[in-house]
Amino acid sequence: MIDTVLFDLDGTLLPMDQDLFVQTYLGLLADYLEPAGYDPKRLVRTVWQGTGAMMKNDGTRTNEEVFWEVFRQAYGQKADTDRELVDEFYAGEFANARRVCGYAPEAAELIAELKARGIRLILATNPLFPRMATLQRIRWAGLNPQDFELVTTYENSCFCKPNPAYFREILEKTGLTPDRCLMIGNDAREDLAAAKLGMEVFLLEEGLLNREALEEKPCRTGSYEDLKQFLREMLDSPLKTEENAG
Repeated sequence: MIDTVLFDLDGTLLPMDQDLFVQTYLGLLADYLEPAGYDPKRLVRTVWQGTGAMMKNDGTRTNEEVFWEVFRQAYGQKADTDRELVDEFYAGEFANARRVCGYAPEAAELIAELKARGIRLILATNPLFPRMATLQRIRWAGLNPQDFELVTTYENSCFCKPNPAYFREILEKTGLTPDRCLMIGNDAREDLAAAKLGMEVFLLEEGLLNREALEEKPCRTGSYEDLKQFLREMLDSPLKTEENAG
């Protein structure tokens, strides 16, 4: 029986066009740092290089350490000097990226229902962002970071999706076993990596990415109502549906 649910964030709990969100976020970051002497185009290239390095992280360092090594190689001591400025961006200007994100009330309803049933909840978002930015995006989704016993961020993670080691790291930190876990996401390539460890996976059809990966390893897909039906099969009592809610 499933007793733990892992949720992706971007595109799952927080609806978004991922390309538009990244474009908006990087534009805001470049505009914020340009007065401090950062050429926007070079900065964006460096952020992408740092992201690529985190995606290839072999587990010997945190993603945070990997990213800032790339940044330091590009900007030298200025990178360390301006880290406080980057933190200021995430504490303030980053919030303007919310305008290109959607809202799914079903997400908050489902989280509340699962919590009430005593299901353990993990926010398994790709740990490419600082904790500060991740907690903000959780709130944009209408959720409380305290809803989750673990939130993966670049400070506390040494791997990224789609590396199965990312999910293995979560299991090791929490003492979970994969056969009792369900991963819910919207990116077939990234989130189906959990199945390699023996987790069940459900992918939301709305905003589904990398659909071609489903041909390699099929899994359950559907809407939030379909997800509730799937959870009904996994749990000992049914979740609310639109028909019996209230």
